[in-house]
Amino acid sequence: MERYGYRELVNDLEEICSGNPGIRYGVIGKSVMGKDIPYIAIGKGETHLHVNAGMHSNEWLNVPCLMFFVKNYIKALNERSTFHGHSPELWFEEITLWVLPMLNPDGIELVLSGPQEDHPWKKEVLELNGGDTDFSNWKANIRGVDLNDQFPAFWQEEASRREKTRPGPRDFGGESPLSEPESVALASFTKEKKFDAVIALHSQGQEVYWNYRNAEPSYSENWAVQLADAAGYKAVKLFGSDAGYKDWFILEFRRPGFTVETGLGVNPLPVSQYDTIAEEVEQIMVTAMTLMSAKQNGE
Repeated sequence: MERYGYRELVNDLEEICSGNPGIRYGVIGKSVMGKDIPYIAIGKGETHLHVNAGMHSNEWLNVPCLMFFVKNYIKALNERSTFHGHSPELWFEEITLWVLPMLNPDGIELVLSGPQEDHPWKKEVLELNGGDTDFSNWKANIRGVDLNDQFPAFWQEEASRREKTRPGPRDFGGESPLSEPESVALASFTKEKKFDAVIALHSQGQEVYWNYRNAEPSYSENWAVQLADAAGYKAVKLFGSDAGYKDWFILEFRRPGFTVETGLGVNPLPVSQYDTIAEEVEQIMVTAMTLMSAKQNGE
C-alpha cells in the first residue's frame, strides 16, 4: 500500500455498504474544499461507541488501519464466525459503532499528493508552508488550522500555550473555537448522537490518554489500561493540553473519551508500520467493544 487517500476510502466505504444492507452510510458535513466527510454505522444497539481517525493530515496511516478493523468485523458478521473470541452478532445487537475514518480529507490529500497545478488552494498552502513543496509536516486542514485544537474546552488556554497567531502547517487552533467546517461537523455529529464513549486515533507514541481536568468518569483509567494493554501501549494521565476533541467530549458529556497515539517515529509514519498498527488498532477496538458490551450488561 503506497497511499490511502480520500478516493481509496470512499471506494472502500461504497463497496462495504453496497454488499451489506445492514451497514448505514452517511455524511456528517463537508470539508473546506467541499468534500463529503463520510461515516458508517455498524450495529443497532442502544449503546453508542464512536471512533474517528484522519484528523491530522500527516497521520493518514490510521485511516486504513481503522478500516482494517472495520472490514474484519463486518467479515466476521457476514460469516457468523467468532471474532477474537467474541460474538460479532451479539455486538451488533448491543452496540451501534459509529466510524468516522477521515475527518480531514483536504489535508490528507495535500500530504499524500501535494498541491497539484489545478489545486484551488495551491498559492495559499505554499505560502503557509514557507514555499516548501514537501507537505509531510502538515497536520492542519487546508486553511492551516489544527482541527484537534479547535474544540471549546479551555480553547483560549491552549491557544496561549501554543503561541501560534496565524495559520500554518500545525498547532494553530483558529481564530475561535469551531471556526472550521470539519470541527463543526464533528461537534454537531457528537451532540446529535450522544455517544457513550469515543476514541480518537492519532499518532505517534503508543500511548492512550484518558483524562481531562477531572471531568472523566471514575472508570476511565481502568478502561484506558485495558485498551493500552491490548495493543502493548501505555495508559497515560495527560496534563497541560486543552481544546482537543477528547477533551471537549469528556468536559461536555462526562463520559469516557480516549486519544490513542499509534505507532512510533516521526509523522507521517512509514507505510511499513501499517501491518503492525492495523493489528494494534484492531485489538484496541475489540477491547473497546468488549468493555461497552460488559457495561451495558452490568458486568
